[in-house]
Amino acid sequence: MKFVTVLLAAVLLLAGMGVSQAAVRIADDRGGQIGTYVTKFQRLRSSGESVIIDGLCASACTIVLGAVPHDKICVTSRATLGFHAAYDFGTNGRTITNREATMMLNSMYPRRVRRWIAARGGLTPQMIFLRGKQLQAMYQPCYSMRYDRQDPESSRSAPFSRN
Repeated sequence: MKFVTVLLAAVLLLAGMGVSQAAVRIADDRGGQIGTYVTKFQRLRSSGESVIIDGLCASACTIVLGAVPHDKICVTSRATLGFHAAYDFGTNGRTITNREATMMLNSMYPRRVRRWIAARGGLTPQMIFLRGKQLQAMYQPCYSMRYDRQDPESSRSAPFSRN
């Protein structure tokens, strides 16, 4: 009888594990090549996992906003999004704004984010930051979502605990 009780408890525990949502945590991600991030976030969208923005998500990292469904993204009080124009490297390593890539990048963002960017002069070489109450008004807080894993490519901070 004791064995049956333990077995039943184990089955119920394992069944409950499938109910929790997996999520990827983004923190301290300064971006990179646009194409790399498009591919990465398309895979994430296909996985159905949620995204927790819990620190800096800048430059190409912000593509997550257009690639992953809005209801699969949450933000913590530490979340900060950094936006700027896309650029290429010219001679002597100088950066040159790439207008076409900047327009493509801007078109990936949700309308509300595009309006926020436009109200601040658009995407320029100067980084602009969306955080705090303005960001929290656009995305749900993370305390309403469960999460299970950390994205090793975008976070250098220590692992976090489950809710």
